Amino acid sequence: MSFVRTISVGRPQDKEWAGLGRTSIDKRAVGGPVEVHPLGIEGDQVSDTQHHGGLDQAVYAYAREDLDFWEQRLGMPIRDGQFGENLTTEGIDVNALEIGSRLRVGLPGVGVLLEAVAVRIPCNDFKGWMGESGYDPRAWVKRFTAEARPGPYFRVLETGRIAPGDPVEVVHAPGHGVTVRDMFVALSTDRSRLPDLLVIDGLVPKVRAKAEEFVQRTAGSLPPAEPVA
Repeated sequence: MSFVRTISVGRPQDKEWAGLGRTSIDKRAVGGPVEVHPLGIEGDQVSDTQHHGGLDQAVYAYAREDLDFWEQRLGMPIRDGQFGENLTTEGIDVNALEIGSRLRVGLPGVGVLLEAVAVRIPCNDFKGWMGESGYDPRAWVKRFTAEARPGPYFRVLETGRIAPGDPVEVVHAPGHGVTVRDMFVALSTDRSRLPDLLVIDGLVPKVRAKAEEFVQRTAGSLPPAEPVA
């Protein structure tokens, strides 16, 4: 059985290491049912609205199984919510979901319908948070990226109310074969796979723009990208 172990929310906190001077990555578990709106879970507030939040990043999920993997790698316990996820799941490989998969979360008549549309890209705030939490932050972004266990962002297609322990069911898979893990690799470590993303119906605009730009550059219709300083 697949289910939600923990639902976590966060509020902006001032942190010297955060790029904006504040961050909401410190998510803490809620004990009872919560409402889910188009922009996310009630009580959760985004700090960096340029890179996080919005309709295409309304809810972030991470699997307990992947947290267990990192526990072994880091040699320390990792609590649910530590990676900034709203939903800590169990019994489902969220990174193997096809982009566009739809998940029914919660009890019939009151739960929500979520659609996997994007992936988490690690940043220096994540590194700073891990360091503050007592983990080894050295090369954290590089290590996290290399394992390709990013966790998906979801759109909220149907609002409702969910609670810890609620079931999670995949009710639709689009069939194109491009997974959460595939999208992450294309956006982070192997740009040659960006064109693979163009088969996805409803691909988020900023990802489609990156994929289309790559296709145009490789076709020679655009000048080479400026080198990264």
